[in-house]
Amino acid sequence: MRWMLRRGWMYVCALAVSAFALFPIYYVVITSLKTRSEIYTRTPDLWPNHPQWGQYTRVFGAGHVGRALANSLIIAIPTTLICVLVAGMAAYALARLEIPLKRTLLMLILTTQMFPLVVLIIPLFVLMRNANLIGTYEGLVIAYLAFSVPLAIWIMRGFIVTIPEELEHAAMTDGATRVGAMFRVILPIAGPGLVATASLSFIAAWNEFMLALTFMNTEERKTLPLVLQSFVGRGDTDWGAVMATSVIYALPVMIFFLLLRKRLMLGMTAGAVKG
Repeated sequence: MRWMLRRGWMYVCALAVSAFALFPIYYVVITSLKTRSEIYTRTPDLWPNHPQWGQYTRVFGAGHVGRALANSLIIAIPTTLICVLVAGMAAYALARLEIPLKRTLLMLILTTQMFPLVVLIIPLFVLMRNANLIGTYEGLVIAYLAFSVPLAIWIMRGFIVTIPEELEHAAMTDGATRVGAMFRVILPIAGPGLVATASLSFIAAWNEFMLALTFMNTEERKTLPLVLQSFVGRGDTDWGAVMATSVIYALPVMIFFLLLRKRLMLGMTAGAVKG
């Protein structure tokens, strides 16, 4: 009884908050298993009477969700890898090297985050059209990097400046070059920052809709957010397909987060405090 009075209310509150947060996800999953008649009932059921998996086979077939899933992965994975590599090296240079007007350069990098995406769509479209990158994976990756790299630089720099310089000096004394010390000593120690940067970059590229809608003008290269939006019509919405596609849409991010949750949370909190 004493334990319940001291700690029990904390577990009750945690369960209540968890149930409140997870219920929308639960409802999306069960709705994807319902028939059309069950979806449009006046009183929604919290469990389907006859669970059906036909929605998933239908969206993978006629809905082209499988192709869109592959397109999203083809775009999000290179964006993440390039962003981590470029941001890591740029952050190291801004944290360790004596660069003229370093503070001004940092402020200019931060200023890029102040422009709304809508303002930059037309200039980006003109640049991509002149470079013949409209409708290509490369064009969309470059566009995503323009928005993800500046934020990643700030996050990574917040980690690198907290690492003692004596560690890389010791590595350079043992014969390593500055580049070797960066890749062998500094970046491995800044692992949580790399994970946080990779996670934010992947999620941003995975969820992006407006640039993909503007640049991808062919059905074969549409990403998953575009295919998900295609199930929503003016007269009717295919809610079964929307819910099934939403489950497929969320799975890669959920798996990515579950695999890296410890290092991700450490990286995000440390970057916020030390930056």
